[in-house]
Amino acid sequence: MTDTLPLPATVDAALDLLSKGDYVADRSLATAIFLALKLGRPLFLEGEAGVGKTEIAKVLSETLGRDLIRLQCYEGLDVASAVYEWNYSRQMIEIRLAEAAGDTDRAALGGDVFSEEFLIKRPLLRALEPHMGGPPVLLIDELDRTDEPFEAFLLELLSDFQVTIPEIGVVKAEEPPIVIVTSNRTREIHDALKRRCFYYWVDYPDADRELEILARKAPGVGEGLARQVVAFVQALRKQDLFKLPGVAETIDWAHALAQLDVVALDPETINATLGTLLKYQDDIAKIRDSEAIGILEQIRSEVAQASRTRAS
Repeated sequence: MTDTLPLPATVDAALDLLSKGDYVADRSLATAIFLALKLGRPLFLEGEAGVGKTEIAKVLSETLGRDLIRLQCYEGLDVASAVYEWNYSRQMIEIRLAEAAGDTDRAALGGDVFSEEFLIKRPLLRALEPHMGGPPVLLIDELDRTDEPFEAFLLELLSDFQVTIPEIGVVKAEEPPIVIVTSNRTREIHDALKRRCFYYWVDYPDADRELEILARKAPGVGEGLARQVVAFVQALRKQDLFKLPGVAETIDWAHALAQLDVVALDPETINATLGTLLKYQDDIAKIRDSEAIGILEQIRSEVAQASRTRAS
C-alpha cells in the first residue's frame, strides 16, 4: 500500500493516476472516474468480461493508497455474507454464563448479546468504518450474478452510504467509501440502482490502445509479435463467437507466446494456444485451422500493405 494521496482535481489528473497504475484509459473513462470521485458517487461499470472493469478498482486502491474491500457477488449472496451476521456461538456462551451467575434480566441480557462486540462484520459493513488511510475503495464485483432482492438491499448503501441493522440501528459512514460496482450484463440491473451511480460502459479497446496495454502488461513481448497478437484478437472480435476474447485474454496469450519463444504467429502455434484466447470449445473449433489461417493471411497482407505505404 502506497501513501494516501488526494483525489484527482482534474480529468487530466485522473488520467495520470490511472497511468501510474499501468491502466491505459481513454479520456471518457477518466472523466467518469473523476466525476464519481469529485461528487462522491458510486461508479457503475458495465461491459463484457475481461475488459478491465475490476482492474479499475484495484488501480484506484493502489494509486490513492486506500484499502481495497472486495465483495465478489454470486447467485444466492445474502446479507449475512455481504453485510453482517451475529456471532451465535459467542452469544450462547454469554447467555449460559449469565444464567450460571444468576442473571435473569432477559431484557438487559438481550441488549447485551445484540451489541457490536457480537457482530461479525462482512465487506459492506467494514467499508463504512473509518480506515487509517482514508475511506477505502469498495468493489462490488459482478453484481449481475446476484438476485434482485440483494440488489434492492444495496439501494440504501449506494444512496446514503449506510446500512440498517434492526437490533442496533443505522450504521453510517463518517466519510463515504469510493464505490465501484461492476456488471458483465448477464442480466439487466434495475434503474433504481443505476440512478444512484455514475454509469460507464467499458468497451473493448481499439488496436492502438490494446497495443499500449500489451506494452505495459507484457513488456517482454517483442513489438512485432505484439502487433500480430493485437491484430489477430481484433479480428477475432469481429467473428460470431459465443464469447469474444477480452483484454485479459490478449495479455494471457501474449505471455503464453513469450514463454514458447514465439517471435511471429504461425498456424500451428495459433491452433496450439487458442485455449488461452477462447474459453468455449465451439468457438475454438470454429476458429481452428482454416479460419485461423485466413485471419493470419489477412493480417500479413495488411502489414505488407502498410509497409509499402510507408515506403512510398
